[in-house]
Amino acid sequence: MEEKKNNLNEARLMKGNEALAEAAIRADIDAYFGYPITPQSEILEYLEREIPKRHGLVLQAESEIASINMIYGAAGAGARVMTSSSGPGISLMQEGLSYIASAQLPCLVVNVVRGGPGLGTIQPSQGDYFQAVKGGGHGDYHLIVLAPASVQEMADFVFDAFRLAEKYRNPAMILTDGALGQMMEKVILPKEGSLKKIATPWATTGKPKERDHNIITSLFIKPEEMEEVNHQLQEKYKKVQSEVRFEEIQTKDAEILLVAFGLSSRICQKTVDLGREKGIKIGLLRPITLYPYPYKRLNELADQVDFMMSVEMNAGQMVEDVRLAVEGKVPVYFTGRMGGMIPSPEDVLHEIETIMDKQSVQV
Repeated sequence: MEEKKNNLNEARLMKGNEALAEAAIRADIDAYFGYPITPQSEILEYLEREIPKRHGLVLQAESEIASINMIYGAAGAGARVMTSSSGPGISLMQEGLSYIASAQLPCLVVNVVRGGPGLGTIQPSQGDYFQAVKGGGHGDYHLIVLAPASVQEMADFVFDAFRLAEKYRNPAMILTDGALGQMMEKVILPKEGSLKKIATPWATTGKPKERDHNIITSLFIKPEEMEEVNHQLQEKYKKVQSEVRFEEIQTKDAEILLVAFGLSSRICQKTVDLGREKGIKIGLLRPITLYPYPYKRLNELADQVDFMMSVEMNAGQMVEDVRLAVEGKVPVYFTGRMGGMIPSPEDVLHEIETIMDKQSVQV
């Protein structure tokens, strides 16, 4: 009866962290290794409660360093594995993530971002953008990064992240925040067992007679070998660019373009409505994949708009990618709040009107 119930596509009211955790179970994860930290602890708590009733292993490690290295080992054995953390915990995982990327292993890491730097606050933030999309750890590598903007996407992106991680043999990250993790919304969960396991002939699962030993490592002493691994990674990242995803809202006739991801994009949707009520033609582009990033589409939209504004819950991080995308075609401004503070739609509209007033004075 329980299994039948879990396969129903019924709408449920769930907290974002719990919807993500339930989706992970339905994605048929073999194991979760993690350590509690606010505001993502419900993921670990939910899995500890629910996984024993169904399938898979959940283990609270002694630290985030231990959990990411457990992920490394289990992924190397071909298991479908994930971990989650926030802020300081994700920072502790960076060495292990670099190892996993170099060894070309699929896994899922969830960062429910909190305000920083330092121990910071448990309030939501987007201050980990650089860390997520620019590597975070040492060496030339990238994570595949998805940014949900709703509880529904918190669940859906678990399946998407595992598909991409396994397709490209690369760690994937869901970059969310404390507000999305804690808020409750209606969600339709993916069907249990619908994400099929892939073949893992590269895994360290024992040596059959017909092949040589599988060796998984990130250590390559000879510089020629290390360079070849880097070439392989860069070729893979070129292929990953085909997976870019974004959402456009009222961009067809937009004269001003907001660019925002995650929770900030929800705020900006209201700003678009408020602006259009006043006759200001505002549009919104929401990057769904932060890596790969929608550079091409932003460059195209730069040909039609007067200016762009990046709206973020940080000191200005994604704005650098927006500026790279437009290649100087139009001005790119930034507005945001830091340390766990959230901008309001009215705040964003005020910034737009201030820029418009300055432009009219200059003309």
